[in-house]
Amino acid sequence: MPYHGVLIPEAIAATNVDSFNRSFMCSASSLDNGMVFQSGIRNWSTGSGAEVFNIAAPATGSLTGLWMAYAGDEVVLTDLRYKGLDPNPRNFYLAAGNVFSGFKIQVGDIILLTGEALTGTAALSYANAVNGAYQLTWAATSAGTGYVSFKLIGTKYISLGTGAIDTQRVTAYEFECISI
Repeated sequence: MPYHGVLIPEAIAATNVDSFNRSFMCSASSLDNGMVFQSGIRNWSTGSGAEVFNIAAPATGSLTGLWMAYAGDEVVLTDLRYKGLDPNPRNFYLAAGNVFSGFKIQVGDIILLTGEALTGTAALSYANAVNGAYQLTWAATSAGTGYVSFKLIGTKYISLGTGAIDTQRVTAYEFECISI
């Protein structure tokens, strides 16, 4: 089974600004934490009475003002019935049709992502939002003003308890947002 992306928001503006946090729903596909998207219209069909917004994949001409999926990492088995049975956050994903949390990306945000949350050739200098993709894409240069772009500032490790005697370390990449 392939692993999913892990996001650790190390220092994000959304921690202290409520308007940078929203609830979202993606009916079309499942997402991983750390994926980026456009906030769409309010979804009134959820029946929850809460403010839930639809999402769309980033598109050319709209690669700015994006949001990032972040809904914790407690693995849910069989559609919200059994939580916490799997300690590995790489098995967590945001199932299509379920409500999840996201935050508005701001310049200066520092995040830590595993390689599964990114696409392209690993360990280049930048990760940019690209047309039609929820995943950030590795790049040699910043996408520039008017695009969501993160600069690689270091490589770290995330320790994961596997229950086995092994290395329990996963490589993760630390980024700072330089353009929104």
